[in-house]
Amino acid sequence: MGSFRELQMWQLGIELTDAVYDLTASFPKQELFGLSSQMQRAAVSVPANIAEGHGRSSTKDFLRHLSYARGSLAELQTLVEIASRRQYLPGVEVKFLLGKCQKLDKMLRATQNSLRKKLPGKDQ
Repeated sequence: MGSFRELQMWQLGIELTDAVYDLTASFPKQELFGLSSQMQRAAVSVPANIAEGHGRSSTKDFLRHLSYARGSLAELQTLVEIASRRQYLPGVEVKFLLGKCQKLDKMLRATQNSLRKKLPGKDQ
């Protein structure tokens, strides 16, 4: 297995994180330590967990970290919805972010399914 940097899901996670940072820069100042910061942390957590899981010594560990990444991705989608309702993000940006999230979630699920087949018993 090569470097985590070669994984398309990690690369997409980095792109998503960059987009979140760019878009939250325009949030109101009162959100600097609130919604903006929380969205950034959730976004950062996605590629970070992919990388950490890839660097672990077992398939089970990688699966666990992919699960964490999916959880952070779900959190980010929820925060995007909140930002949209607060009118901090225009509809086109919401659609853009949620589209990237959906694509990344499909990649994560596909990788999880593939890795599960490698586990003994396959009922993990």
